[in-house]
Amino acid sequence: MTGASSGIGASYAERLARDGYDLVLIARRRERLEALAERLRREADAHAEVLAADLTDAGALARVEARVSGDESLALLINNAGFGSYGPFVQVEPEVVDHLIDIHVRAVARLTRAAVPGMVRRGAGGVINIASLLALSGSMPPNPLPHRSVYAGAKAFIVTFTQAVAGELVGTGVRVQVCLPGLVATEFHTVQGMDLSRIPRMTAADVVACIPGLDDASLLERLTDAQRAVVMGANRPTLARRYQPIN
Repeated sequence: MTGASSGIGASYAERLARDGYDLVLIARRRERLEALAERLRREADAHAEVLAADLTDAGALARVEARVSGDESLALLINNAGFGSYGPFVQVEPEVVDHLIDIHVRAVARLTRAAVPGMVRRGAGGVINIASLLALSGSMPPNPLPHRSVYAGAKAFIVTFTQAVAGELVGTGVRVQVCLPGLVATEFHTVQGMDLSRIPRMTAADVVACIPGLDDASLLERLTDAQRAVVMGANRPTLARRYQPIN
């Protein structure tokens, strides 16, 4: 599990430990990971391994890939590591762009690729990728939402990537799903200097328990239907009638 040192990742670790899973906790901050692992051992009698790694570093990512691909007993991969960087696109530093892509695109794809072949061989396993509702927000203006172009774009990759991989794995016994939380009461926004203490937010424990904020689940089905309709309707060898000259 990546991004395990706080927030949603730590809540996943707590839930899985209570359910009897052995854990590999991955994040940058070793001290936090060690404290979490010790608490889970004490409170849930869990086996918790700590693997400190900055997934924006290619060498560190390779070490995590090796750990994931080499575990023939791996039952579940949770790609949760991430950070936000809000601000007008023309002001975003290039290295921040790189790090956002490293974490939300490269690490998610590479670790999923490392985990899935073994799961397919065993005919069982799962991957949970943590995206964001902002993945669906591209057409919305930056007020009241934050300026978020690269972050939202990277999270949109996670959604489409997960949908496509899940489709490829139908019938293999391996399930891949994406979680799209909204505002969650974690330190995610605090570290960016944003005070959301007065805004109602879902708890990380609720996100982990799969209690989404969307009451009408049919909206997701309609969104999927609309995406498919656009792809199929636009996949033609001729211009749409609205672009053709009027005779």
